[in-house]
Order: sequence, then C-alpha cells, then structure tokens
Amino acid sequence: MHNNARGGRTSTTTKIMILEDEEDILLLYKDYLKRKGHDITVSSTTADEALTDYERYKPDLVIIDYKLPGHKNGLHAANEIITKHSTAKILILTAFEHVKEEMVQMNFFHGKEIPVLIKPVKLSQLAEIISRFSNK
Repeated sequence: MHNNARGGRTSTTTKIMILEDEEDILLLYKDYLKRKGHDITVSSTTADEALTDYERYKPDLVIIDYKLPGHKNGLHAANEIITKHSTAKILILTAFEHVKEEMVQMNFFHGKEIPVLIKPVKLSQLAEIISRFSNK
C-alpha cells in the first residue's frame, strides 16, 4: 500500500517517507506531521519496496518501524537505502530495546547517525527529532 500525498510545499517543509505496519499509528503520524507542516511524500505498511520508494520520492527523512511484515524488517530497509544513498537521513522506531544493540552489531550503520526511538513514541518527541534533522 503506497500513498502519494504530494501537496504544495515551502522551502522549510521536510519531505518524509514513513514505513509503519500498524495502520492506526501510520495515520496518526501522518496526520500529526502534516499539521506540523511536513510533506508525507510516501508511506507503506511494509519495507519490501523501500529503496524503490526512496529513489522515486527522494524524501528528506525516512521514518522506519523496526518490525514490519514481508521480506524485510526496518533495519534491512535502512541498510538497503544507506548502501545506495549514504547521505540518507533515517529514524528507526521500535518497541524492542535490543534494536540498538543489533544496529551496533550490523557494521553498515557504523559512523551513521541513525536515531532510534523506543515506542510508545510521543508525537512531540518525533517532531523534535525531525526538526533536528531538518536543521542539518
């Protein structure tokens, strides 16, 4: 399921791609971030087409849930994007504390700034991280 929600955007708008398998949480993030002035360029409930979507929509930031149905989890999708696009900005969301440790063990994230937010995520916390990414 891919939703293209392009709208008019200003130079301060952050184009965001969201991969989240829980539809209600995905809609909550999309609604909140749109109200904050961001452009949700694409969203999906799986990571199977993450790289294709990244290349097609060229988001400023990718928000990826760790646990996703299908062939890839969030870290696999992040790796795929970072391998081809080393400057991609990615934020991982997860309910699992061990993900940070798993990222350390996966060498491809070495030297990359990929924040991990542990669910439940406060929307204000999400907005703060996006703001930090946007100001880099």
